Amino acid sequence: MNEEYKKWYSHNLNHDFEMLVFGHDGYPLVLFPTSMGRYYESKDFKMIESIRWFIDEGRIKVYCVDSIDALSWYNKSIHPEERVKNHIWYDKLILEEVCGMARQETGHRKVIAAGCSFGGYHAVNFAFRHPWLVSHVFSMSGAFDMRAQLEGFYNDDVYFNNPVDFMPNDNNPELWNMRIVLGTADRDICRADNERLSDILAQKGMGHWLDMRHNADHDWPIWREMLPQYLSEL
Repeated sequence: MNEEYKKWYSHNLNHDFEMLVFGHDGYPLVLFPTSMGRYYESKDFKMIESIRWFIDEGRIKVYCVDSIDALSWYNKSIHPEERVKNHIWYDKLILEEVCGMARQETGHRKVIAAGCSFGGYHAVNFAFRHPWLVSHVFSMSGAFDMRAQLEGFYNDDVYFNNPVDFMPNDNNPELWNMRIVLGTADRDICRADNERLSDILAQKGMGHWLDMRHNADHDWPIWREMLPQYLSEL
């Protein structure tokens, strides 16, 4: 399996950014880490191994991006307004730098967005903000309401990065072309978040799959089962 380490100076973040890329060809999959996770997390926790067949067969090329959660949503040392602004710079980096690279390398017009736990938030938020660019979104145990991270602060930037707020009013037709999977489990701490977002999508008539696993927790074993199945049904 081809593995490539990439590091460059990001003009959006004004500091270096790191990423691991797995595969030689195929549909580009942008894989977000969990809360404050690093770009090597999916390799360390055997997620990449769980989808190795798709990578070896040239079905997908996986872009394991770093996170800046410690500088944005989880940075309690700065004002909530600045936390959200830092996240917006991260969103621009993924849009312009990562997806730009992925599209150029693979020749595909769209990407898949995926992630576990807080990475599920990133995948869903990015996909719904840029539906023209994302064909599939696979969220595994995601959380979709960021207001708990902001001590009561709220403005337009929060609204447009909080899927449970902006999605009820978002009528971009590209959203109805997206394949959406919300994976969760009966003992998942984020189960309610997934059921809430599923209800919002259902009210809009947006087809999606709320994948409720039984006898499972908010942890890597169930996520390593979910992602290969979702990829097999592309």
